[in-house]
Amino acid sequence: MKIQFFKEAKKIWEGIAQDARVDVLNFELEIHKKLLSIFQVGDYYYFIFNVGNAEFEYVSPEIEKILGYNESITAIDFLNNIHPEDQPYFLNFENTLHNFFRGLPLEKYTKYKVRYDFRIKNTNGDYIRLLHQLVILQHDDEGNITRSLGIHTDIGYLKPEGVPMLSFIGMEGEPSFTNVQPNAIFTPAKELFSKREKQVLRLLAEGKSSADISGILNISKFTTDTHRRNMMKKTSTHSGVDLVMKSVKEGWI
Repeated sequence: MKIQFFKEAKKIWEGIAQDARVDVLNFELEIHKKLLSIFQVGDYYYFIFNVGNAEFEYVSPEIEKILGYNESITAIDFLNNIHPEDQPYFLNFENTLHNFFRGLPLEKYTKYKVRYDFRIKNTNGDYIRLLHQLVILQHDDEGNITRSLGIHTDIGYLKPEGVPMLSFIGMEGEPSFTNVQPNAIFTPAKELFSKREKQVLRLLAEGKSSADISGILNISKFTTDTHRRNMMKKTSTHSGVDLVMKSVKEGWI
């Protein structure tokens, strides 16, 4: 499954780059210019991605502060740590990115910022939510993208839950397209918990008792306890504390 996910992503990137010739690029000036245009307040790191090779050419050392990884992390290792529920979103977003830029004239390639979010596991085994922002650094005369600059910002405090969202942000007067619905080529896996179970789980994580939850959700204590038992069975946990701890670690809440 992990290798297949990387292969699917690599196919998309190969389609974006195709047979474009990649020249040596003096990154420093471009990096500083682009960082000014897409920087957001919060812990972040940035990277240069070689689309044709499907590999990082540079990752800033701040990645260790946010994820615990060092600058030598490979693309396949990075992708394999994306939350399994978010991997289909990632692939659909990258495919939509490809189609979006193919529909633009070349002079507008550098006037758009791609923005979406996903959850990824850090070296402690916990999932955090990153805001992925990307701009085009280099493309050839045929419109094949060869290099991009990305910034990953920790936005867990801004968006603790919810499905990943995709937007194309126009710069230099270009229109923006927010909450874009991609073609669902890759289907997200069925969620582990029902909507009601998630409500109960979030309240458990807040330290609420079954009696408290029953009153808040206007359901019986028997129903609340049934939801708890069902969730523990699904997660192979044996107590409410274990259920909450595992759910936080696995990114279920």
